[in-house]
This record gives sequence, C-alpha cells and structure tokens, in this order.
Amino acid sequence: MAEEAHHSGPDLTLGVARGALVNGRLAGHVGDEEVLVVEVGTELFAISAHCSHYHGPLADGVVAGHTVHCPWHHACFDLRSGEAVRAPALSPVDCWKVEQDAGKIFVREKREQPKPQRATATDAPGWIVIVGGGAAGFAAAEMLRRRGFGGSLVMLSNDAAAPVDRPNLSKDYLAGSAPEDWLPLRPDAFYTDNDIALQLDAEVVGIDVKAREVAVAGRKNLIYDRLLLATGAEPVRLPIPGADLPHVHTLRTLADCRTIVKAAESARRAVVIGASFIGLEVAASLRARTIDVHVVAPEARPMERVLGPQMGDFVRTLHEEHGVVFHLQNTVTAIDGRRITLKSGGVLDADLVVLGVGVRPRLRLAERTNLAMDRGVLVNSFLQTSARGVYAAGDIARWPDPHTSEEIRVEHWVVAERQGQTAAANMLGLGERFDAVPFFWSQHYDVPINYVGHAEQWDDIAIEGDIKAKDCLLRYKRKGRVLAVASIFRDVDSLQAELAMEQASAS
Repeated sequence: MAEEAHHSGPDLTLGVARGALVNGRLAGHVGDEEVLVVEVGTELFAISAHCSHYHGPLADGVVAGHTVHCPWHHACFDLRSGEAVRAPALSPVDCWKVEQDAGKIFVREKREQPKPQRATATDAPGWIVIVGGGAAGFAAAEMLRRRGFGGSLVMLSNDAAAPVDRPNLSKDYLAGSAPEDWLPLRPDAFYTDNDIALQLDAEVVGIDVKAREVAVAGRKNLIYDRLLLATGAEPVRLPIPGADLPHVHTLRTLADCRTIVKAAESARRAVVIGASFIGLEVAASLRARTIDVHVVAPEARPMERVLGPQMGDFVRTLHEEHGVVFHLQNTVTAIDGRRITLKSGGVLDADLVVLGVGVRPRLRLAERTNLAMDRGVLVNSFLQTSARGVYAAGDIARWPDPHTSEEIRVEHWVVAERQGQTAAANMLGLGERFDAVPFFWSQHYDVPINYVGHAEQWDDIAIEGDIKAKDCLLRYKRKGRVLAVASIFRDVDSLQAELAMEQASAS
C-alpha cells in the first residue's frame, strides 16, 4: 500500500474559520499542494506556500501591501497575481481562488496565471542587444519578454554555457549536494520559445554609439535601439610565479566549477588563497568533500572589512571548527608544483589551489566606448549611461544610491538581477528608478549570513543577540544612521530592515 503524503496545516478545500488566521496568514493544503492564505485588509489571497527561488517558506516572510517577501533571500511576489516582482525569484507562484461561505474560507480552484502588464511606451524599441550572460543580462532579457517586448532581442555572452545560478557554484554544487541540472536559470528551450537570440562564446570588440552598432569578433555586426552593458566581473589573478599552473583555479563560471569538482575527486589537500566570501564558501564546500583545506589571507580576521571584527572572529572560529586551517596576515609568494611558499617563510603542500582574492569589473568595453567612468560605469537613477540608448547594470554599474546618498558599485548577485529588471523596464520607456536596497547572502556549512544595505565605513556596530549562538543581528552605523544590517537566523528582522531602509529613503 502506498504511503500517504504528509501535509501541514488544514485541508483548505473543507473550509477554515477566518479567525484561524494568525497575523493575517494561514498555511494549509489543497490536494497535494501546500497553500498560504494571506489577509490584507478585507481581502483574502491564496498562493503557493513556497518561494519559487529556493523553496523558502513564504508563511515565515513579511507581507507588505499586496506583496509577500521570502525570508531566505528576499524575493518578492504579488499576492494578486503570483508574479515574482523582485529577484532572486524569477518564476511566479501559483494562485488560487478564495471563497467565503457561512463564516468560513474555502480554497479549491487554482487560478489561471494572469499575464503581466505589457509595456505601453509609445517609443518602444525594435532592437535590443544585451552584452553579458550573467545575472543582470539574463534578468533583463527575461523581464523584457515578460513585459511584452516583441522586438528583436539578442543576448551576447562570452561564456560557453547558458546563464546559470552562479551563487550555487561556490555553495551546494561545489560541495556535491546539488546536481548540475539545478544550475541553469532556464532550460535551453526557454531561449527558443521566447525568441531570445542567445549567442555564446561571443566576444564584443566594439560599440559605435552614433551608428548604434555592436561589433562581435568573427560574427555579423548588430544594430540596436537600446543596448544594455552587463559585462560583469572577472576573477583577480595573482602576479606570482606558478599562478598559471594547471592545478591553480579561479571560480567564476560553470566551466571553472566543473574543473574544480573534477580536481576535488582526487585531491587530498587544498589551499584557498584569499578569505573573501567566495574563498571561504569554497573552503566550506571542499571540507564537505573531506579535503584538508588551508586558507591564506593578508587580513587579521576573515571578512572583517565587510562584517566587522566580531563577525570576522565568528566566521574564523566556525571554519576552524570544521577543520579549516588559517594562515592569516600572510600571503603566497610562489607556487612551485605542489609546494606553496608563504611570505612568512612557511611552506604548504597542496594538490589543489583556488584563488579567492576578489574580482574586478569588466570595464574595457565601456572604456573603449568612451562612456563616463568613475571606478565603474556611471549611470543615473534609471541606469542610463552617458551615451543615449545605452544602459548598464550589475557589477560594472556605479549608481546614485538613495539610501546612502552616495554613488556606489557593488558585486552582489541579487543586485545585478534587480538592476537588470529595472534596466529592462527603462529600455521600454517605463521610467522606473532603481532604488532597491542592496542584498546578498553567504552560506558557510549550515550557517547563512544575510546582509542588507551598504556600509563601506562605519563608526559603530550595534549587536543584538548572540553571534556565537548563531542568533544575531548587527547594525552598521555612521553618525547614528544605520547603513547596513547583517544577521544569522534572523530572517524576519533582515527583511524588516530592508523594508525600513526603503521606506526611509522614500520619505
């Protein structure tokens, strides 16, 4: 006899009393599907109970107006339509009809997914070209078609693989706990079905902003009405002897990750150079494969520059508890075969080396195009560059941030996706300002660290809770103003901090 599926919460088809909702929400099920009922004022909505990104529980999130925000990675969905209105979620969630009878709420019938509002600008372009196959480029292409853009759409990527979920490369996939078929942001058929001309291994060598033409090496030039530059970033390579040896790797692309995974199958000892977020996520993933891992980094504490000394000490201890050996306030001066020489005079043996010393934005194309630059491509609130019809998003863009009242550039996956979505709207003439609060998450073993806001400098860190107990929220302040918030297992607090920052900058 087949085992019956277990469902949490009541069977919503049988009806529940409106008073059963707690804080305006109730999780139940309709058949085999888990459903969340949400009350907003006098209205009732029913949507899928889990985020379409990484399956986060929406019942534990935050409801704001007619939206619900996922507690894990801050995706946002419209309760009325199920549309994913904020990355990192790109796919909608299902919606159900809600009926009331004799004081009870009934959820039985799934609603047809409504089509998003089409672009209505009178000067909508006919040809759009996107340069870049990462988070910003893909999110822009997806949003353009979602918003009803019916013109020519070409996406040029210098990668050999279609757009993938890059955060997974240093986390679950590298650790061996996620299959490769989880990685594509969309299956190959998506591009054909949506008439997106995705050109891989495409190297853009020039842009003529007067003729509105893009030159691609070895291929036909492309014309455009609107152009999005989303060229991303590239890993920094160390100028030391041996940095180009076959067992020395960087991690940016799916090909990079496949190579490291293959090497990890036979590796016994690895050295990670750099204690960046990527470097330490790689260290955690390699430890999951039972490889001995040593981390070499120049700072006194890992991640102190971004998270401060208290969180830096916690991160170090966490990794040491999992067997990672740190060589801090030190650097690698040479790699000679399996012999790694340190500035301190020490020597490490390694059959696998991963460079995690950061990335630099790919700015060469923008510089050759003579766009306005300042440690990145300068854009306005609508992500427009200094050239008419040319937009920039993601790791290369420096934009006026309303939360810090400064021009900033960040290298976060979610920011790149959200900028791609805003750029798409503005290429269609919809005039949307980019005002999202920067957000990223980092995973170390079973410990997630969420970070909202942007604080390059601070004069105070207010700590709530207990960092060592993995239950904390840190507020990074300058002159009494909260610029950023980091947290561990304080998902709702992190969401509320994000919303509070948005509200503060809007007022």
